[in-house]
Amino acid sequence: MVMKTTTEPHRILVIDDERPILMTLDALLTRRGYRTETAATSALGLRAMRTKPAELVLLDLQLPDADGLETLDQLKKEFPEVQVIILTAHDSLNNAIESIKRGAFHFISKPYSPEELLSLAEQALEKQSLLRETQELRQRTEALEKRLEIAETRLAPVFQSKAMQQMDELITAMAPSDANVLITGESGVGKEIVANVIHSRSRRAVKPLVKLNCAAFPQTMIESELFGYVKGAFTGAMNDFRGMIAEASGGTLFLDEISEMPTELQTRFLRVLQEREYRPLGSTRMLKADFRVITATNRPIAQALSENRLRSDLYYRINTFQIEVPPLRERKEDIPPLVSTFVQRFAAQLGKPEPTIAPEVYQKLLDYSWPGNVRELQNAIEYAVVLARQDAITVKELPAEIQLPPALQANPSSANRRNGVASLEDVERETILQALAQTHGNKKKAAQLLGIQRPTLYNKMKRYAIEI
Repeated sequence: MVMKTTTEPHRILVIDDERPILMTLDALLTRRGYRTETAATSALGLRAMRTKPAELVLLDLQLPDADGLETLDQLKKEFPEVQVIILTAHDSLNNAIESIKRGAFHFISKPYSPEELLSLAEQALEKQSLLRETQELRQRTEALEKRLEIAETRLAPVFQSKAMQQMDELITAMAPSDANVLITGESGVGKEIVANVIHSRSRRAVKPLVKLNCAAFPQTMIESELFGYVKGAFTGAMNDFRGMIAEASGGTLFLDEISEMPTELQTRFLRVLQEREYRPLGSTRMLKADFRVITATNRPIAQALSENRLRSDLYYRINTFQIEVPPLRERKEDIPPLVSTFVQRFAAQLGKPEPTIAPEVYQKLLDYSWPGNVRELQNAIEYAVVLARQDAITVKELPAEIQLPPALQANPSSANRRNGVASLEDVERETILQALAQTHGNKKKAAQLLGIQRPTLYNKMKRYAIEI
């Protein structure tokens, strides 16, 4: 497809064997600002298109060397996006209607008014422009997804920390097996990406990776999503549904937030892992289960077991390999390569030049504690790329919470916690920090927000070593 710059006029080809019509349309369209070319036969018209394609063709159905419908078919075959308006006499209306079925944009009966023709031409060219923009966007998206797909199968180039490189080595060793894997870590650390990498390096990579987030469905729906059902199994089951286990056949089943699965369903799923067969809801037939299971949870395992959110027998079955993804605040050397990856991604999605990043921006990003981990970093970079002006990201393009001084930022790992429970001092310190952050460091407003006097606030800030 020949790409057209925004300053280049639209190209229109007129194919008609009547010379007066060719001359009239050439003059009319040229005056309107279009670049026109004329052809008196089907062969000449097709040759002109192959030399330099037009965006719109005005095609007469009565040609000396070919049937107009056959010419239309050939045009749409060789140039699927070209728009064609049929020029037809009154006795050719049936053929004109047939031409619409074969892909013509519209038809216009002779004689026609210039205004009617120009209006149709404008509509057809607008449709062609939208199709071209859609194709360009699809091509950019596919290229971007291809690059991201390659990147997500290679952790090491994106993650530079020792912890992530060691994880990459472990994945390389265990991915080709069918061993069950449990991925742990806080929300947003990239557990799903790790699952993607494991699947892509496994012997099951040519088969699907099917994902089910157990926290995203009501508990009453998870069983039917997982096992599938037959028509009539319950109210609303109007058709058979294969379910995730069937969809993952030969591939990998990724169960995110496994500790949110109802415990009675955990028992049934454990049986599937042990016996490698299952029965859809409402069915009497047992089906074979052929999948590798990867699970993930953001709850500490000890907590999930003690609170009976995760059955211990299921835990031991899915925990052949356990991979703990550390929070971003503990591996800040991963931030620069991640930022580079996200900047490339969002600039490509927006069709913008890739912006440069000021050194002070990196310092802000490194100083921030990232309570939302990699997901929060990704959102922050998308925010910055959208707002970037003059192809550069400065501190003012970062989200407000990242621009705050470190002392006013949320601390996801408070130091003085006992048995996972915050002390009163922890709570008071966090409350003061939140008030100062909300007022952007204005102590007077923070004191008013807290309902205390300014001297009291100063004393508490000194006590908790809060400096701004």
